[in-house]
Amino acid sequence: MTINFKELHNELLFVPLGGSNEIGINVNLYHYEGKWLMVDCGSGFADDFLPGVDMVVADMDFIIQHKKDLVAIVLTHAHEDHLGAIQYFAKELNTPIYATNFTKNFLKIRLTENNLQKNVEIKEVKPGSKFDLGPFSIEMIGITHSAPEMQALMIRCGGGKVLHTGDWKFDDDPVVGPSSSKNLLKNCGDEGVDALVCDSTNVFNPGSSGSEGQLRKSLVDIIAGCPKLAVCTTFASNIARLDTLIYAGQKAGRKIVLTGRSMHRMLAAAQESGYLLNSANLFDEKDVSRFKREEVMVIATGCQGEPLAAIAKMAGGTHNNLKLSKGDTVIFSSKIIPGNDKKIFRMFNQLVKTGVEVITERDHFVHVSGHPGLDELKAMYKLVRPKTVVPVHGEASHIHEHAKFARKCGVPNAVEVENGSVLKIDATETKLIGKIKTGYLAVDGISLLPDSSAIFKYRRKMRESGIVVATLVFDKKGGFATKPAIDYPGCLNPADDSDIINDILSELMMIFSQGLNSKITRMKTDEIEQTVRSLIKRTLKSEIGKTPQIIVNIQYTS
Repeated sequence: MTINFKELHNELLFVPLGGSNEIGINVNLYHYEGKWLMVDCGSGFADDFLPGVDMVVADMDFIIQHKKDLVAIVLTHAHEDHLGAIQYFAKELNTPIYATNFTKNFLKIRLTENNLQKNVEIKEVKPGSKFDLGPFSIEMIGITHSAPEMQALMIRCGGGKVLHTGDWKFDDDPVVGPSSSKNLLKNCGDEGVDALVCDSTNVFNPGSSGSEGQLRKSLVDIIAGCPKLAVCTTFASNIARLDTLIYAGQKAGRKIVLTGRSMHRMLAAAQESGYLLNSANLFDEKDVSRFKREEVMVIATGCQGEPLAAIAKMAGGTHNNLKLSKGDTVIFSSKIIPGNDKKIFRMFNQLVKTGVEVITERDHFVHVSGHPGLDELKAMYKLVRPKTVVPVHGEASHIHEHAKFARKCGVPNAVEVENGSVLKIDATETKLIGKIKTGYLAVDGISLLPDSSAIFKYRRKMRESGIVVATLVFDKKGGFATKPAIDYPGCLNPADDSDIINDILSELMMIFSQGLNSKITRMKTDEIEQTVRSLIKRTLKSEIGKTPQIIVNIQYTS
């Protein structure tokens, strides 16, 4: 159904564009008095459905159409799935961005790398700040996560009150930054919260997410026990974990090396913001050869199996400065994100086959999540006492489970949203009233393409069945000026499939023989192309059961 937002001018609305069908790509919109507020603007990992693509972002067409009424973007924290899309839409949205010091510094580095630093207005706000944006009054509330200065947002307006948690956990020993401001959360509950828009990532995990401080003790022991080179990989944006790994490596008597561009990028942003100041004695990766292997610990990018990241290069033997050997240990201090598991397990196997010991969260205490388990969700409900819980930051199964759990815990109402849902929020009833069109864009090199683009259909076909490129050159009389040239990359092997290749060539020569010259001269180029394509397709389907991408080039001599 078509939604007339002019008729909803004075309603408080919530519209997720991303993050409510998946974990990642978090983009959330709030509407009141005809104005829009965006909370976060994130990216996500691509899966095998999009060959050649690493990152995916939400289609922003809806808010671009309303950009004159967009008052600002407020960032909850400095993780890619909450700010990684800004560089692609900064110019088009052309609106101020509000962020704390660390988040600002990280975003500035990203924008500078893309020559966008002059195109984006970043307004720094202190953690715990209160400020007004159009009809919205924003209060930031410090809450623990794996990134410094994570801020939940209490959003107040004439239409109602919403607590937007962003990513969070309750950790009494968080290592980096203070513990969650439970007293402020309780104050919000005392005031009254119409809707709690809440993280669903770990809704299937009983208990709590665990403490970074407890993990620190475990990693010290594990790293100290590595017989040779120790390599730890995690998200570069997990500053708490980066701090823990540096501390653990130093306690184990290791010389610490960072590898991977995003590691150095995050370190620079952290130190500029006053974090990770204990990492002054890091060593350059080019100097590793000066030390014994058992004296070194490497912290590397690539915990999700990204093919161009540092740990992938080390596993494949293509890293310029760091080589793995039998007896080395690689520690994956991270969660295996759904959708990335195939890439990650492929890397595990590659490492094991080379004699490297692999340690993961499945068999050792090497990771704690930055997201709430069931005990923490229950504690949040008790503090905030919302009238409605709106689960986000999850796939459909996470959101459904979270809604059930909230009702079980006594929350009066829980609404299951998906990307594009239009949710009307007020003190008496919060309900879905419609849906807008949403989608995804693939970051393909320096271009943004719809994930439905025919380009990706062709790439999938080439990946699965290969490609055939046929070039036919005709003379003025309609005969072949030279023998047809046909290549079969990823489809046929000339050494093993010569019979099939010769059959195709023979049939082509017969179809376009001298006896048919008069007919050929009357055929249009597209008719010739279709004839060649049909022949190749029919033969390959019959002989090998494959239908590759077929490209036919027709040329004529002058």
